[in-house]
Amino acid sequence: MTTGEVVEAAAVPRVVSILSALLQRVAERNDAAAAAEGALAVAAAAEGRRRPVSAFQGLTKPAISIGGYLERIFRFASCSPSCYVVAYIYLDRFLRRRPALAVDSFNVHRLLITSVLTAVKFVDDICYNNAYFARVGGISLVEMNYLEVDFLFGIAFDLNVTPAAFASYCSVLQSEMAYLDPPAPVDAPRLHCYSAGTSDHHHDDPAAAATAAGCHRHSQQQPQLTV
Repeated sequence: MTTGEVVEAAAVPRVVSILSALLQRVAERNDAAAAAEGALAVAAAAEGRRRPVSAFQGLTKPAISIGGYLERIFRFASCSPSCYVVAYIYLDRFLRRRPALAVDSFNVHRLLITSVLTAVKFVDDICYNNAYFARVGGISLVEMNYLEVDFLFGIAFDLNVTPAAFASYCSVLQSEMAYLDPPAPVDAPRLHCYSAGTSDHHHDDPAAAATAAGCHRHSQQQPQLTV
């Protein structure tokens, strides 16, 4: 690895790797559970009982890993670190409202690109449009638009995030970092999720999640990807 590649890899926020590790573990666990229940699913299908179909469910597993996919989003979408925390909050709200949907290797990529797209529009002052996010995510613009609408209805347009909720989910990710990294003799570094300023303009809550600085455009051209 060259010096430039080392610097580029180090530029990825810790929250990105922590979130990808958490979702990777959840997806692998649900993949194993789905494989174990395969025979039951076949029997249920024979009896006419089918599992609910989700727009986020793919037919095949994407070749790119969850970690690689999140890093790709970070490289080309230029989202602030706060966006990934808010995306995690939105994703949790979505799954709580749709308990029949389990995060697995067939849907996690679409859930990620959609939750990040929703979060960046709410948190960051400047962001790319849906067509750009579709290219980054490896899906069509039509699918990106449809997933965004389905996701928004899935969370009942509950986009506001209070500072208390934001801090709570940061604590969850902090715990995940402690799980990934064995405890050291010194105190583990804190996960810096907050951006420089906060917003106090949303209805029932005292404040929204921390707003982040605008996107920094990358001059490099994004590679093609299909999910």
